Amino acid sequence: MVRSGLSGEGQVSGSGSRSLTPRLLDRLSGIGVFVFDVDGVLTDGTLYVLPDGTLARRMHIHDGFAMYYARSLGYDIAVITGARAEGVRQRLARLGITKVYAGIEDKAALLRRLVQEHEWYLPAVLYMGDDLPDLPVAELVGCFACPADAVPEVRRRAHYVCLRGGGQGCAREVIELVLRLHGRWGERYGLDSSVTF
Repeated sequence: MVRSGLSGEGQVSGSGSRSLTPRLLDRLSGIGVFVFDVDGVLTDGTLYVLPDGTLARRMHIHDGFAMYYARSLGYDIAVITGARAEGVRQRLARLGITKVYAGIEDKAALLRRLVQEHEWYLPAVLYMGDDLPDLPVAELVGCFACPADAVPEVRRRAHYVCLRGGGQGCAREVIELVLRLHGRWGERYGLDSSVTF
């Protein structure tokens, strides 16, 4: 059994874990592109205001590794954020992630453009967001996911709600789940990638 958060496509067991339904497994098994929001997803949503006025964010190393690893296996990774954060862009560039779009107000319009430019197939896209600006993307993608601490409106619309919160490994959670479904998690490290549901 795979543990995950609450959504309309799973059943909660008495132990607090949730088995993934065949419908959700089908959605996840078709994923080849991961698109993430930044604040509240790759970060915990906290902004540190430094004495010089610079804004700093906290990101989880497990999310970074999973994004790097998935990209190295040939998965596409993109980031779409309303924020303008050069530090985030630099961090992602060190992971080899260059599809970073900042200052975006209409995320759905940009995603449609990216699908055309990169010849992505929308049902193969997993998008993770946490707040109201992410909702227009929900109906476009194969899997709309969110962190455990996303706003209620997003949690209700999500196909998959993570056990982990924003900036606490939620990106790792979905990437690892998809790669395990594909039998690819840990393949470079000689690990058994099999998963039992």
